[in-house]
Amino acid sequence: MTLIVGLTGGIASGKSTISSYYQSLNIPIIDADIESRLAVEKGEPAYIKIAAHFGKEVLHSDGTLNRQKLGEIIFSNEEERRVLNSIVHPDVRRRMEEKQRQAVEAGEKVVILDIPLLFENKLNHTVDRTILVYVDQDTQIARLMKRNDLSYEQALKRINAQMPLQEKLALADEVINNNGSMEESIHQANRILKKWGVSPR
Repeated sequence: MTLIVGLTGGIASGKSTISSYYQSLNIPIIDADIESRLAVEKGEPAYIKIAAHFGKEVLHSDGTLNRQKLGEIIFSNEEERRVLNSIVHPDVRRRMEEKQRQAVEAGEKVVILDIPLLFENKLNHTVDRTILVYVDQDTQIARLMKRNDLSYEQALKRINAQMPLQEKLALADEVINNNGSMEESIHQANRILKKWGVSPR
């Protein structure tokens, strides 16, 4: 029986670091962000719908999607964000379900679905267990400003576009507190797998 785990966090919470660590243990990771990028590549069904709705202003001169321009639109307009999600999310789910099926058929003990909006999109019912990577908001803002070269206001706007991490804490089965060192976070990540009986070590 394969344990399906949903791994989530907020923007700049360090979720990708934990995901990469689990991947280094040869645990299959199905990453929603990667599948989202693939879903909107030029010529894909979701790309065609995005271009039709948002127009040429969200495309580069070579026809590929201008993510930064699209991001500016959806982070300041909730209605447009909903439209984009309704286009992209079903295709992403289809891609992820196919990879999950392949991993289960291959007899994997555990499969991790890396989904930033796991709770926002109520996808927690599609997994057996959930792990939240948590940081306090000050740390989150500082990391996002540094990582994406954003102002304080821009960083805060992006964080506020997501469900507050405090609310996610109440929904998660397990929490990795990522405010400390990398070693501390990895120790927590290993402890959770051992607790669930799926540790590859």
